[in-house]
Formats: sequence, C-alpha cells, structure tokens
Amino acid sequence: MRRSRLAVAHGLFNMAAGLWPLLHYRSFEAVTGPKADDWLVKCVGGLIVGAGYAQLRARKSPEGLATARRIGVGTAGTFAAVDLIYGGTGRISGVYLLDAVVEAMWLRAWTKDLMVERYDCPARPIDQRRRIGPASVLDVPS
Repeated sequence: MRRSRLAVAHGLFNMAAGLWPLLHYRSFEAVTGPKADDWLVKCVGGLIVGAGYAQLRARKSPEGLATARRIGVGTAGTFAAVDLIYGGTGRISGVYLLDAVVEAMWLRAWTKDLMVERYDCPARPIDQRRRIGPASVLDVPS
C-alpha cells in the first residue's frame, strides 16, 4: 500500500532527524551551526522522535493513516516555516533552507496522498435504507 510506505518513510525520516542531536550533538552542531540552548534542541529532537514513532505505528489502518498524515503535515509544515523564516534571515544557519526544501517535498507527498485517497478510491455504495428525504412507494415495506 503506497500510503503505508509514505507513513513509514516519513516516520523513519522524523525519527532519524530527532535522534541525531540526541545521539551525537557535536556533529549536529557542526552541520547546523552552534546553538544557544542545547536542552531546547534535544527537547525538539525528542518530540520529533515521538512524532516519527507515532507515524510508524499509525500506518496499519485507514484511521491510522489519517493520523500519520496529520502528524506528517504538522511536522513538515512547522519545520518548513521555521526553516524559511529564520534560515532566510540568518538567525539560524542557511543549511536549514535545504531542510525547508525537504519538508516541502514531504508536504507535497502528503497532499498528493490525500488527493489519491479522496479521488481515486472507489465510491461506496449508497445504502437506500439510510437515504434522507421523503418516503416513496419503494420505501414502504410490503
């Protein structure tokens, strides 16, 4: 199932991104630039690990896939906005502008996934017994 692969891919990406500063803070700062508050970086890392884990676990049912999508859009949208606002002004390293591109790709993938789900799935049959409206001759039991 394509949607399942997207949830797994984004979940793994989020987990890797979150684990990096937790497991090797020095290399994280070497790539992304020095940080004033290492505790804040580690807190955000832990939160994104949790989000990635939730995406991985949520992928097994239609409701779970919707949850994985909401988490994916929320994380990608938030990171993209922060990357563009602060990376574009020099407040944080310009390398975050590359992350903004990656986050935009996740947003595009989830948007495409939603369109496929909404417009390419077969229509559900209409249950005539649950139809709303005036009763007709066909609705009267014999």
